[in-house]
Amino acid sequence: MSETVIHFFKEYGEWAIIISLVLNIVIGILGVVPTVFITAANIMFFGFWNGTILSFIGEALGAIAAFLLYRKGFRQVSRDKLKGYPGVVRLLEARGQEAFLLILSLRLLPFVPSGFVTFASAIGAVSAGTFVIASSIGKLPALILEAYSVYNVTEWNTEGKVILGIAAVVGIYIFVSKRKN
Repeated sequence: MSETVIHFFKEYGEWAIIISLVLNIVIGILGVVPTVFITAANIMFFGFWNGTILSFIGEALGAIAAFLLYRKGFRQVSRDKLKGYPGVVRLLEARGQEAFLLILSLRLLPFVPSGFVTFASAIGAVSAGTFVIASSIGKLPALILEAYSVYNVTEWNTEGKVILGIAAVVGIYIFVSKRKN
């Protein structure tokens, strides 16, 4: 997938930044597609730091766009359906500093889907400003780790091989565990 994105970057060079940002926004709105292939394309095409910064901006814009769309379209219907889940209700009712810390904490946890955090925040009571700041700060460490991993894997150096090996072992473990259940 990264090769396809890089091809578009090369083909439409003057539009490459816009293409990257639009792809990140679409993925942010979808909420379930990982952004790693865009991060990889950005790093390979724009270089490590420029690609990482572009990916960060794109992911932040994607989260903002998703937040606004989810808030507009799903707020009341979803809140009514989620009242039976106390953990979710806490996030839905959080405001101010509590909302900021919850969103930041959830963004820092690698196993919490980004789309879930955005959706729950959008249908909740948190302000758009609080969401944007907490979400962006929370995305930064994960994106830097992702960019570092992608860079080392694409360079195929020792660190990249170790990262890929660990990812393979974890993937196999998850696959085998789910097959047993």
